[in-house]
Amino acid sequence: MLAVGFSLVFGVARIINMAHTAFYMLAAYFMFHFMYTLGLGVLPSIALTILAVALLGVLTHRFLINRIREHPAAVLLLTVALAMIFQEVILLLFGGDPLLTPALIKGFIRIKGVPVTYQYILTFGLAAVSLIAVSLLLAKTKLGIAIRAAANDAEVANLMGISIERTGMATMGIAAALAALAGIAVAPSQILLPEMWMAPLVMMLVIVVLGGLGSIKGSIIGAFIIAVVENLVVFLLPQGAYLKVTFALLVMVIVLVVRPGGLFGIIFEEERL
Repeated sequence: MLAVGFSLVFGVARIINMAHTAFYMLAAYFMFHFMYTLGLGVLPSIALTILAVALLGVLTHRFLINRIREHPAAVLLLTVALAMIFQEVILLLFGGDPLLTPALIKGFIRIKGVPVTYQYILTFGLAAVSLIAVSLLLAKTKLGIAIRAAANDAEVANLMGISIERTGMATMGIAAALAALAGIAVAPSQILLPEMWMAPLVMMLVIVVLGGLGSIKGSIIGAFIIAVVENLVVFLLPQGAYLKVTFALLVMVIVLVVRPGGLFGIIFEEERL
């Protein structure tokens, strides 16, 4: 979900949003606050979390990123600074102590003798439903057509009456909502810390580069490849489980040596006049 949201934003606006996983971190803390501080139910907490994070994503694009989106280096630095600001705000509001979020669904089921918690099944279900919803949105709606047109050729899309600025804001909102869903799904199985956005940022970038920048299909397939590699390392080298990130990076490097644009990316060649 994180990789798909990142690819959507890059595909439309051609910006690298390094604060993307910070929205994931914010969602995890918002979910904790709504459920266990304010005492709201599960469904109201999920709805409020997604709404708050998506709105924050739209406002970030409208008032910060959109003003300098023609300068990729400035956007990169801005989003890194924004992620660190989010981290410091969470640190001030919630402190630096680890927080634990109970599972949204308790219990487990055995699949061929292997215990699988209902929380993991819920996480998989949320990921599958959200990715199907994004695919349908891109294929069947006017907004989806606008997003695909802007991703293919922003200048031509603008000439055809599509507002690139509004399309970029909508895309940022969708990407932030996907990050919020990821935070909601993963929060019960992880310890909440203000710096929890850093580790998934590395893996998200590996997945996106492996699949091809801007390719949603590449992000999904790249995520499965990296997941298989990590689990094989843990299974085959239990004492070397800490090397799973190293092997994931190695797979990315091998693919880029063979195909520099990634598995489904486009290799752009500069025209010589």
